[in-house]
Amino acid sequence: MKTSDFYFDLPDELIAQHPSGVRGEDKLFVLDRGLYRPWNAADASSADKTATTDGEASFTHKMMADLPDLIEPGTLMIFNNSRVRRSRCYGRTTDTGREAEFLMLQCLPSFLADAEPNSVWKAMVKNAKKQKPGKVFAFPDGTKGTILENPADAGTEFRTVHFNRSIDEAWFERNGHIPLPPYIKREDTEEDSERYQNVYAKEVGSAACPTAGLHFTEDMLGRLAAKNIDIAYVTLHVGLGTFLPVRAENIEDHKMHEEYFTVSEETAAKVNAAKKEGRTVLAVGTTSVRTLESAWIGGSVEEGGYLPSGGHSTSIFIYPGYKFKCVDRMFTNFHTPESTLMMLVSAFAGQKNIMTAYQTAVLQRYRFFSYGDAMLIK
Repeated sequence: MKTSDFYFDLPDELIAQHPSGVRGEDKLFVLDRGLYRPWNAADASSADKTATTDGEASFTHKMMADLPDLIEPGTLMIFNNSRVRRSRCYGRTTDTGREAEFLMLQCLPSFLADAEPNSVWKAMVKNAKKQKPGKVFAFPDGTKGTILENPADAGTEFRTVHFNRSIDEAWFERNGHIPLPPYIKREDTEEDSERYQNVYAKEVGSAACPTAGLHFTEDMLGRLAAKNIDIAYVTLHVGLGTFLPVRAENIEDHKMHEEYFTVSEETAAKVNAAKKEGRTVLAVGTTSVRTLESAWIGGSVEEGGYLPSGGHSTSIFIYPGYKFKCVDRMFTNFHTPESTLMMLVSAFAGQKNIMTAYQTAVLQRYRFFSYGDAMLIK
């Protein structure tokens, strides 16, 4: 398939620049896939184990407050509890004083004999071509960072930075900014410190928020529980695998970067029980989908398929033709054109269905992307 198959026109005014006035008071687009059902491990006993073509989907316009009434009792909802790190940092060169922007992605094992622990970091850097090995930057608290020679960085927007001290979460809290995505055309504010985090976020490590969860409040979680809807958590630290653009003409040529995830014993047990009992597994956000589908081992439950606990890295790329093994329903946001996330939801709901849904959402003036409105795919 072509990357251009996932393009749609979006007026700039529909790109949400701020969160809604009150968390959770957002519109909810409900997409019922109708006849479209991609092949699923639960269908393994059927004669036809291939994905069907796009069927007739139906759309309903609701509000987030309606969500508990739209989900079947007994459903298991899976949330990603990764917390956003204040990973956007600004340093000035020690020779010219020119400012550069760094998005700190992950701590790397040090290959320097005299390096302190947690002092070598992989970063995405603006104008990376200008940031040559040996260049030194001073950060707000006086910490120095030096660009290292790393063959893996050649020709990319990434650089390896060696700091003259250990870099921990307290350092990011003092020196970093909330890493708002580039389509939000403003600087981060104190409001973002709270609103660009999920209320259940716990494990720090993401370079971007798993934004489907931004619609949920403590009250909503309580209402779901009161409807006999179970909840469990996975952790996937959002990094480049989620938000790097697809530059290949053919989507099959795109390579995902690795992201790290963990599945607890409790969550694995809940998912395995739900699948054995024929209950619905509803993933909240594409990162939860990627975690569950990456971790799942084997085919259907009847064939011995199961979700193990533990931590792993994943570079899974889900696009139309993918065979879902674990996820039955999906709650998500509206995604950017030609992105891997558009391709993932198209694999789940059908490319034509998704494109029609997005066109409808534009006409109905839904708000798009991280701070925008939500979609439930049944």
